[in-house]
Amino acid sequence: MTFSFHRIPVGIDNCFLLRGERTVFIDGGAPFGMGSFANNLKRLNVDPKSIELILLTHGHWDHIASLSDIRAMTGAKVAIHHKDQPFVESGTPPFPAGVNAYGRAMSALAKALIHPKLPRIKVDLVLDDNGMSLAEYGIPGNVVYTPGHSMGHVSILLESGDALVGDMAMNDWYLRLTPGLPILADDINLVVESWKKILPMGIKRVHPAHGMAFPVEVMHKEISDFDRLHPNR
Repeated sequence: MTFSFHRIPVGIDNCFLLRGERTVFIDGGAPFGMGSFANNLKRLNVDPKSIELILLTHGHWDHIASLSDIRAMTGAKVAIHHKDQPFVESGTPPFPAGVNAYGRAMSALAKALIHPKLPRIKVDLVLDDNGMSLAEYGIPGNVVYTPGHSMGHVSILLESGDALVGDMAMNDWYLRLTPGLPILADDINLVVESWKKILPMGIKRVHPAHGMAFPVEVMHKEISDFDRLHPNR
């Protein structure tokens, strides 16, 4: 079996194309990203109709703003954890809280200025806390429930050691100057616990939704530093 994965920027959101026996697309992208989506599929010589599943790491607006257009182009089914399912089906996803002063200011500004009213999309595959295997798609990896940034957040752990972690980590200049924990999260303590859950699972490289990939050793240090600074959490 031949497997490959590719980063596909859709607006400010990194999405990922997983190609095994069948093809899965990770996340629904931010606004104004369809040109990049179409161009990257053309570059890779991928027929949009070959994408069978759009697997959402979570339901925040910047991860589902282009979902309706992507689904229309591909005809793919949509999967998300049940706790974030209402965000997709209502078309009115919430914003996460800020973790630090900068994150709180960003969250407050976003809530004041951005009022997403997205197309309502019926979810086809609802995930539970047990996640799912991607083996039926011929993709060597698993979907793991990793709540904290949102209560329905999931990550995709590939057997290669690549972890597609959505907003469990951030590495883009407008969020943080160095890679590490998110500055936006519904429960940062739960984010840390989710990292402790997946770090022993053979991760070698972290692929965030915002910013470029980085070595997993960064997150080992981040979690250690967090525990040291918050001993009584």
